[in-house]
Amino acid sequence: MAEAWTPEGWRAKPIAQVPAYVDLAGLEAVEARISSYPPLVFAGEARNLKQGLARVAAGEAFLLQGGDCAEAFAEHHPDNIRDLFRVFLQMAVVLTFAGGMPVLKVGRIAGQFAKPRSSPFEKAGEVELPSYRGDIINGIDFDPDSRNPDPGRIEMAYRQSAATLNLLRAFAQGGYANLDHVHQWTLGFVSESPQGHRYQEIADRISEAMAFMRACGINPDSVAALRSTDFFTSHEALLLGYEQAMTRVDSTSGAWYATSGHMVWIGDRTRQPDHGHVEYCRGIANPIGLKCGPSLEPDGLLELVDILNPDNEPGRLTLICRFGAGNVIDRLPALVRAIEREGRSVVWSCDPMHGNTIKAANGYKTRPFELILQEVENFFSVHRTESTHPGGVHIEMTGKNVTECTGGAREISEADLKDRYHTHCDPRLNADQSLELAFLIAELLKRDRREQGHRQPAAMGM
Repeated sequence: MAEAWTPEGWRAKPIAQVPAYVDLAGLEAVEARISSYPPLVFAGEARNLKQGLARVAAGEAFLLQGGDCAEAFAEHHPDNIRDLFRVFLQMAVVLTFAGGMPVLKVGRIAGQFAKPRSSPFEKAGEVELPSYRGDIINGIDFDPDSRNPDPGRIEMAYRQSAATLNLLRAFAQGGYANLDHVHQWTLGFVSESPQGHRYQEIADRISEAMAFMRACGINPDSVAALRSTDFFTSHEALLLGYEQAMTRVDSTSGAWYATSGHMVWIGDRTRQPDHGHVEYCRGIANPIGLKCGPSLEPDGLLELVDILNPDNEPGRLTLICRFGAGNVIDRLPALVRAIEREGRSVVWSCDPMHGNTIKAANGYKTRPFELILQEVENFFSVHRTESTHPGGVHIEMTGKNVTECTGGAREISEADLKDRYHTHCDPRLNADQSLELAFLIAELLKRDRREQGHRQPAAMGM
């Protein structure tokens, strides 16, 4: 029988990636205040996301999950939120129209403030300070005051998340996502790129289809799906004191939900089955993500799946694979076969970012776009071989015209990185690169659908 669960039970477990707060009284006071604040999301919304993810697990939809590597207080501007949302809409249009697959949109936003670090300390010359762990914990400036974990930042993150969610809901439901506006979603710097031209061709065809449907009496005024969209939020559940403070009982079901975001995930560095992060996540009813890196063995994965989804509930668990382009073919098949052998229902998603990070010759951390594309292609190839559904992609991206990942149609070079390298943590795809990736995935989905169609008659004839 599973051990009884409480929101604070994680505190009795070992835990990794914990910031060393000095002001413990201040931390306790902030967490107490947060626990009395309104929820950011609602249990019914999380259940809707889980239902959508169940469709993904069944091969009936595709998960598009993306956003900032780490949200920053200084970057909290309505234009930045709008531009990220616009890129999401464009990518979803490409995947739906060209790939022929409904798209579930989940942002790394309105809560993605904390980041795990490979080392608890950072050194510059002879000075050693705590590593930057995200704006919810400390500041990016390399000085003692900035790097000291500050409990007051937790409250700032809550308030920024609330404001961000308010704007996202307005964009999703207030008419901005209306398909009549499909031409207006293109960002200025993308419009003259090869991807911009490809998108405009799709937009033209959608406009023609909308004109035909309007002539038939079908229009955005009469069909809500043509004028609005569902958009969900997600983040890594790293700072467990904050997550505990945001954990509430749903009055309709009696289940516990994390109300900090619709979906939370466990990172590759914090997925130890007997540690605090797994303990916390096993008890909440939200959809859960689990990062799967190259060190994860099939037996270890099955142990985690049994802990996090003991009832084998469809849509409950998303396995976010982050191997690196060169490791997918070798490492992923064994995991897929283990899950299939045990009959477990999961969403398979590809994170092509975190396993492909390198340091350029000029010292900038970057991600070569060709490796990102290669990891996605290899991910699809494995699932094609195993006859399973490549259910989604999980990327770090922005709507800003940054130069952080090399390559792409605009051929960003290592020398270009210094031009617009704005990330607080890891390099992100810009809007042009994100759209290029969407076209690749659409082609892969289309190819898989054709091959399944060719195989279908034989299967029906048996």
